[in-house]
Amino acid sequence: MNAAAAATAARTDSVSRASIPGVADPLPRPPRQSARSVAGRIAQEEFFDYQPTSTADLPDPRPLVENLTRFVVEILAGARELEQIARWVTDDVYRTLLKRQAISARARAARGRAVVRPAFAIGSVMLCEPRDGIIEAVVVVNSRARSRAVAIRLEGLDRRWRASAIHVL
Repeated sequence: MNAAAAATAARTDSVSRASIPGVADPLPRPPRQSARSVAGRIAQEEFFDYQPTSTADLPDPRPLVENLTRFVVEILAGARELEQIARWVTDDVYRTLLKRQAISARARAARGRAVVRPAFAIGSVMLCEPRDGIIEAVVVVNSRARSRAVAIRLEGLDRRWRASAIHVL
């Protein structure tokens, strides 16, 4: 009998013995671990997901906060494209700003107003760091008609700042 036939006979013999009640398989097999198992997927997602970065390894957030504020106000006014800030915001923030941009565009169309670049000035900027790698900021935006506040939460992800929340109040 050759080696292949012996291996086949051993496999069928162990299967037939394991299927007989009261007879245990002589070599218990360990549970099969695959890359598609839940533990494998979680480990892979944690490895390839955004990696948090310490504040010490990131640049000063103040210029980014001021520029994001300026860009968001211009996006909502229709004077700037949303894609220009896509790399600095998370997907959730992008979707929220996309909805707000569409609502603003419909409101302008209903009133018959043309797109005009807004005239405003950045007022005071307040930054706080609730924990390492997280910056929360409030920026006051002053225009002729009124003043508004823009709240931004920055997270250090993959060695750069990304806005995980932006609210225009």
